[in-house]
Order: sequence, then structure tokens, then C-alpha cells
Amino acid sequence: MAALADLGIQPGFQASPNEVDPAIPFAEDHHHSEYDPEAARLFWRQLIQADRVIRDFRSHFVGKVSPVHFFWGSFDLACTRFSGSDAPNHPGGAPNCGDWVMDEGYSHELSSCGFWPGGGEEGAFYSYAYPEPNGFADHPVQPAAAFFSNEYKQFLLPYEAARTAADPDGLVGEFLQSTYSATADLGHWDRAALEIDPARWHRRA
Repeated sequence: MAALADLGIQPGFQASPNEVDPAIPFAEDHHHSEYDPEAARLFWRQLIQADRVIRDFRSHFVGKVSPVHFFWGSFDLACTRFSGSDAPNHPGGAPNCGDWVMDEGYSHELSSCGFWPGGGEEGAFYSYAYPEPNGFADHPVQPAAAFFSNEYKQFLLPYEAARTAADPDGLVGEFLQSTYSATADLGHWDRAALEIDPARWHRRA
């Protein structure tokens, strides 16, 4: 705070959570007080593994793409690819989060993926598109354990399917690639201009 003040910056802080309902102010929330260190450690380990695999997936895209980053509101690890085309205004509606935030965040066509502690008994990898192209929900994707959730409007791959697979990295990579391909193909993205093989120099040797 002192360093910001030295720069002439006076930040304001919203002392309540967003993207949840009810949004109990932090200083008044005496209900959510439990802490399970083992559960926290396991989630941390999930995030480390998910980050590693998603970063590899990210390296195949040369268009505008976000870093792999953690959203503390929805509590998910995310990475988003953009086609470069404008998107229609987002309808908003996230609880206790201004609609303008969603409108700005979804200003261009995108395919977003990540890992979330919801969506399954042990969490789930997810993938969605905005705007959702026609036929997206019914498009076949891999692996067999993946499915489209009408509740969340996105494809999900339960974490336990990856955890118990003979090749977890390959299974998750297959999910990320096939769901992105569904977005890019149905949305008519210029895939030749946006994608690249990060191992291309090794293949030429």
C-alpha cells in the first residue's frame, strides 16, 4: 500500500467475494471457517499437474492466448485461445460480478479450457466456447470419459478419469485438443494461421 501511495495510486478494495451467492463480506464471514490441510495439499498437487499439461497444450497456438492462470473467484486454472474475431456482447449474469466484466472478458471469440475443483467428485478438466458455435454440444470429442454438461454448458473430463489412466498426460491432452478442434472447426477459425507444432525443429533434424 505504501509503495502504491508513493506512485500516487490510491487503490480501492472490494472486501466481499464475487462470482458467488451469497457474497458474505470477508470480515463478517464466520461460517466458512474450516481448513483441511490434506485437501488443500491434494488440490495444490492437482493444480501443478494441470498447469504442466495445459502449458504444453498452450504451446501449439501462435495466436492471442492467455497464460495459464488461476481465477480466485470461480477457483479454476484457465487458459484461453482467441480466434481474432469479435464476439457478440456477453449477457453477463455472473453472481455479484458486474456484467461489464464479462462483456470485456468475452469481447472476442474464444476457446477456453482449464481445471476446476467442481464438476466431479475429484474435480474436472473443462472446455467451452464463446460464442458457442452451432453443433458444439453434440460434436464428438475424446476421450470416451468426456461429456458435454448441459448444466455448465461445457465439456467436462472427470479428474479421476485422468488420474486412473495409463497415460494421464495423453488423455488430458486428447481432451484439450479435441474440444478446441470442435470450437475451431465449427466456428471456422483460420487454424493454419493460428496453430503451430512446437516440436517442428526436432522433427526436421
